[in-house]
Amino acid sequence: MDNYEGAFGGQSQQPSRTEDQFTKSVEKYTAAIPSSAFLGVAVGAMALSLAMQIGGQGKWGNFIGQWVPTWLIIGLYNKLVKLEGHDQSDRGDGYSRYSS
Repeated sequence: MDNYEGAFGGQSQQPSRTEDQFTKSVEKYTAAIPSSAFLGVAVGAMALSLAMQIGGQGKWGNFIGQWVPTWLIIGLYNKLVKLEGHDQSDRGDGYSRYSS
């Protein structure tokens, strides 16, 4: 009972380790942007949000303030792409973090 491999149809579902062409092209262009740029945009959005709140435009301040986590997540994605590179078939080194 400890071995559940193949319990649902006999074949394990492995995720695809290849990227589509659109993802590769997006990563190609975003890799050229420094990660500090995304952090700068997020900090700028915080400052602009605060200025809007102080200026009495609270709804716009809240709207702009909600951009901050989005820019931080995009920056994190950018950093991961730079560190990890494309998938293993594009690198051609045969390295697989998921192989046993």
